[in-house]
Amino acid sequence: MFLTNNLEITTPLIDWLKKHERVTIWQKKLTEEFISVLKPEFVISYNYKYIIPQRVLKLLPPKKVINLHISLLPWNRGAHPNLWSFLEDTPKGVTIHLIDKGLDTGPILLQKEVFIDEEKHTLESSYKLLHKEIQQLFMENWHLLKKGKIKHQPQQGEGTIHYKRDFERIKHLLEPYGWKIPIKVLKERYRQQFLEKR
Repeated sequence: MFLTNNLEITTPLIDWLKKHERVTIWQKKLTEEFISVLKPEFVISYNYKYIIPQRVLKLLPPKKVINLHISLLPWNRGAHPNLWSFLEDTPKGVTIHLIDKGLDTGPILLQKEVFIDEEKHTLESSYKLLHKEIQQLFMENWHLLKKGKIKHQPQQGEGTIHYKRDFERIKHLLEPYGWKIPIKVLKERYRQQFLEKR
């Protein structure tokens, strides 16, 4: 079962996976009733906006419920991880991890640090780069993930977390570019408005 709310980003990976597996795409909240009918063998969450409730998680196959997250966990759990990695100068990368009851807190299966040239990239282009990297990481390791052959490691350190409301207070900085704002422009605006006031 493939959980997603952003087919524009996730379709290339879904198409690849369909060549190897029978895939059910789900874009709504998971319920106990739905899980009891479908009985999925493996669950992949990728750009999925809902947190899986603990009562549902208990019905899913242990160690076969994973999330694809475009940050180097434990840094930038939650919403807009790419954006906050630049604003707070935290490590950048991608992580595939087991899902637990927390928000992006589950044990790590695979990670890759990704260098992003802040002089050349926009928020949009860096976002696309990270998605390309995580999809590649998944495809290269799917046969091991499926069989549960990758040893998981607990997340180390406190890291950071952000919510949608955090973005609301800084989204004006993106205007008039929107997501095409150059990273160096965004960082300078953030520094001037928020950091220099401290």
